Amino acid sequence: MKACVIVYPGSNCDRDTYHALEYVGMKVDYVGLNDELEPYGLIVLPGGFSYGDYLRPGAVAAREKIAGEILKAVEKGKLILGICNGFQILIEMNLLPGALLQNSSGRFVCRWVHLSVSDAVTPFTMYYTRDEVIRLPVAHGFGRYVKVGDKVRVVFKYLEDVNGSDERIAGIASEDGRILGMMPHPERACESILGGTDGLKLFQSIVEFLRRESH
Repeated sequence: MKACVIVYPGSNCDRDTYHALEYVGMKVDYVGLNDELEPYGLIVLPGGFSYGDYLRPGAVAAREKIAGEILKAVEKGKLILGICNGFQILIEMNLLPGALLQNSSGRFVCRWVHLSVSDAVTPFTMYYTRDEVIRLPVAHGFGRYVKVGDKVRVVFKYLEDVNGSDERIAGIASEDGRILGMMPHPERACESILGGTDGLKLFQSIVEFLRRESH
């Protein structure tokens, strides 16, 4: 079970994500914009501010060479996780529906929030239970999720209005569940020393799903 973390200019959660994956026993590599993704069963687009959020958050990164490799990975059914800026990139690539706009407050929000698990049957949420309440940190200025159409597979919802998102949506998955985009940071909540461990189950779910698929 090999995972990779794509490092864009401006990524700042790549090391946190690497550590979280390694912590649950996965073999992890950093990959650059000219690398291939064939060896990996899980591809993670980490949080940060790729290209300084110029044009729109994720817009430049979505047009880099590595985007072609991500599309190949999608076609092969590999797991893809986009966290915060990674979620924005997946939206810009049209791999997930909707849009991520500036927070309704117009301000950057950085704090711990409570979420409910709306879908506990994705490869990323198998260790959670439906409607389980969890606590994860957020750190974003453009996290307001806006629906386009009604076909949205909601995975996480905020319990309060954090950024003005439609229906308090915090994370969504592709129709087949193999692509997950979320604004909260599970990698920052994997050990008690960080302030909470509710993000750990997400990474444990990935490991278990890939283990089952390999047998």
